Amino acid sequence: MFDALAERLEDAWKKLRGQDKISQANIQDALKEVRRALLSADVNLQVVKKFVADVETTAMGADVIAGVRPDQQFIKIVYDELVQVMGESNVPLAKADTSPTIVLMAGLQGTGKTTATAKLALHLGKENRSCLMVATDVYRPAAIDQLVTLGEQINIPVFEMGTDTNPVEIACQGVAHAKETGVDTVIIDTAGRLQIDAEMMAELAQIKDNVKPDEVLLVVDAMTGQEAATLTHTFNQQIGITGAILTKLDGDTRGGAALSVRQVSGQPIKFVGVGEKVEALQPFYPDRMASRILGMGDVLTLVEKAQEEIDMADAAQMQEKMLNAQFDFSDFLKQMRLLKNMGSLGGLMKLMPGMGKLSSDQLEKGEGKLKQTEAMINSMTAEERRNPDLLAGSPSRRRRIARGSGHSEREVSSLISEFTKMRSLMKQMGQGQMGGLPGMGGMGGMGGMGDMFGGGMGNRASQGWRGSGPTKKKKKAKKKKGFGQL
Repeated sequence: MFDALAERLEDAWKKLRGQDKISQANIQDALKEVRRALLSADVNLQVVKKFVADVETTAMGADVIAGVRPDQQFIKIVYDELVQVMGESNVPLAKADTSPTIVLMAGLQGTGKTTATAKLALHLGKENRSCLMVATDVYRPAAIDQLVTLGEQINIPVFEMGTDTNPVEIACQGVAHAKETGVDTVIIDTAGRLQIDAEMMAELAQIKDNVKPDEVLLVVDAMTGQEAATLTHTFNQQIGITGAILTKLDGDTRGGAALSVRQVSGQPIKFVGVGEKVEALQPFYPDRMASRILGMGDVLTLVEKAQEEIDMADAAQMQEKMLNAQFDFSDFLKQMRLLKNMGSLGGLMKLMPGMGKLSSDQLEKGEGKLKQTEAMINSMTAEERRNPDLLAGSPSRRRRIARGSGHSEREVSSLISEFTKMRSLMKQMGQGQMGGLPGMGGMGGMGGMGDMFGGGMGNRASQGWRGSGPTKKKKKAKKKKGFGQL
């Protein structure tokens, strides 16, 4: 996501490196690169023109900050403008004063509207809001069955009346049923078309007039670029929407939709779909998205993902074990499975500062390393997991684990060695012997744990937010770099 845009923007920063300050002369090349980057990302032309003009105006009027290089200052200006373009702040879903809150879902076929309906219902369920999904798409084959199946998967009821009933009647009956059963939120999945047509708009307008929704959310495919913004604008003009859900943001999207929707349509992006799984829906935060676009990661979203999966009592107990060097292979296996529940390794890495440029080969290697480690731990006895020291001095045990896991004895020995180093590092941290973790280098490697996850992937975290490793000659200078110092 946004990889190509991030790379092109990095070319802009390079134009200002080595300069003493931002000036009318040296900023022009950087602005040209920003313009090319946005156009390549399929951002709406008018949005690009205004964005570049605003960046130039701000940059020329910016006060020189002592100790901050021009390229760093320019990055901060671009970051602020990106946030401004995408809407400044998160716009939460409305909640009616009197239940139920009614959410009308609209969109073309193929945008993932039905799946987005289920994702939204699950998201609201996590906020302790009871939901009812209403299936009014009587035209697309198996659309109702799809919503029913998704409802069973996430344990949320679906109201449907088959394919022989008028969609407006189904929507009205669904809302009435929600009122009778005390449901907090009704989400109505409507029919889509391959393209906007009069019949589709008329039906949507009828449903809207009859159920009077608190929210009308347009589901748009992020991979359509600025066309998504144009679609949002058209729906808003003809139907009146309150916001958009961008789907497929985890795909090979160039970023144009995220940067264009708010400016072109005037309506905010409220949620983004970041995967095929029904859990893969996130509220849209412009500041976090700007951080991702610029390759700085998104730590807040990462923390929220972790909070959904982690039991705080278990976390406190695990921390105590780590700092007292009592962390064992059973604990390690538990943490690995927790990581899996949070999402794909590639998705998580992109949320970490400095990790956004990991190649697909590196991520694949990391995934393979996780599977290999899990297989070896599963081949250990319960006693060996509880007491890893048993394995250090027993070649026969290591051979048995190697045979059981389908890996070599050397790989088993390497796992045990890296695990031992990691426990030693944790103990030093607990005893306050590390004197801090400058540059996150220690945390990135975790005392060799990075190698357990695919050949030193962890060390990328210490190489600056751009994710590119410094050469030996540039190491000293690199310590001074980083957006965090702004």
